Amino acid sequence: MQPKSPSIQECPVGRAVETVGEWWSILILRDAFQGATRFDEFSKSLGIAPNILSRRLAHLTESGMFVRRRYQERPPRYEYVLTDKARDFFPVIVALLAWGNKHLAPKGESILLASRNGARPFDPVVVDAADMQPITLANTIAIPGPRASRGMRRRLASLKAMNPAVAPAGD
Repeated sequence: MQPKSPSIQECPVGRAVETVGEWWSILILRDAFQGATRFDEFSKSLGIAPNILSRRLAHLTESGMFVRRRYQERPPRYEYVLTDKARDFFPVIVALLAWGNKHLAPKGESILLASRNGARPFDPVVVDAADMQPITLANTIAIPGPRASRGMRRRLASLKAMNPAVAPAGD
């Protein structure tokens, strides 16, 4: 168990990493988005030790990412069904895939995402829903939300890269 400092507990990124930040969890979710639901499917796809897979699936279920549903009575067997909370994680997987293709595929992409209608490959970007403009480091700052503590407000005010007067290098 990782220590829980107030800035990690209050930070949405810290809470997200606590839920899905362990790399096996992200790969399990990736496989679930590709249709895997059963223990043996995850095990075969990932080559993961059964005890680790059991712990990761239990954690993801306890965290509300999966619902465990029995599909066989004797012996009892369960499948892991994505919840709405997990489906909302899909854009994170898309962003990881796009970043990996851009920076970690020197010989070219091995996986692309494409439209179900016509199979046109997507070029994923994160955009603001209001004006559909890309969200970049250069046009973004972090500001306190309505429930931010005094400590979080001080932390955000002290972050040089998030100061609107300081423009980060590059876009």
